[in-house]
Amino acid sequence: MKILITGCNGQLGSEIRQLESQYPQHQFFNTDVEELDITNQLAVEDFIARNEIEGVVNCAAYTAVDKAESAKELCTSLNMVAPAYLAASIQKRNGWMIHISTDYVFNGTKHTPYVETDTPCPDSVYGSTKLAGELGVSKFCNRSMIIRTAWLYSTYGNNFVKTMIRLGKERNELGVIFDQIGTPTYAHDLAVMIMTAIEKGVVSGVFHFSNEGVISWYDFTKAIHRLAGIKDCMVKPLHTSEYPTAARRPAYSVLDKTKIKETYGVTIPYWEESLASCIRDLEK
Repeated sequence: MKILITGCNGQLGSEIRQLESQYPQHQFFNTDVEELDITNQLAVEDFIARNEIEGVVNCAAYTAVDKAESAKELCTSLNMVAPAYLAASIQKRNGWMIHISTDYVFNGTKHTPYVETDTPCPDSVYGSTKLAGELGVSKFCNRSMIIRTAWLYSTYGNNFVKTMIRLGKERNELGVIFDQIGTPTYAHDLAVMIMTAIEKGVVSGVFHFSNEGVISWYDFTKAIHRLAGIKDCMVKPLHTSEYPTAARRPAYSVLDKTKIKETYGVTIPYWEESLASCIRDLEK
């Protein structure tokens, strides 16, 4: 198949690129904004038609959650409008699309893991535009798979894991929020899941994917420091109210992965095992 990857220089896109050599039967078109402006409808239609693209994996998004509150137009363009352009264009070729979304489509007031049938209720510009993107993809592409993920990190790009390692080495003390609960996702594991879906066949609908387990940002930081061998930085728990941000975060955004595990017959790694793997690769 001829497969278009958007956002190829981001965390997830970079992890997908690392796997592509294992699938020589496919031709991958890795693009970022320099190669394809996905907010330009004519450019999207031309690229997909000219290269005879059969499937799209959309990893591109505006993910600066706090900045999104004051950059609504740009956030809307990347998270809502562009996915609809990609979906409509690949639909013309009777192709499929995998679109990456977020736990931020929920406001985090539940106390049990969110399932795909729970009604979305975003509480931020970022979450609202990502939900609108989901709806657009579902509307314009019949064979569309939406994967919601959370707390993404990788050896690539900027992310929480890298930041906590850096700060842990620079500071004697660090305050981290303990009353926001979720599950980290190693982008490598999500990339493997995406490749599995492509190989076994893209199933339409909404799916949840993160690593297994449940944790707070505070506990996540403690684990990062332990696995990275950082011993001289005291990590203190903070309430969300002590660390005000422009955008509201979900207090509880654990995702139930039963649907994707049963659909594709996969086992998802536990968050600490994946974190250890990522830190080993960072140390290399």
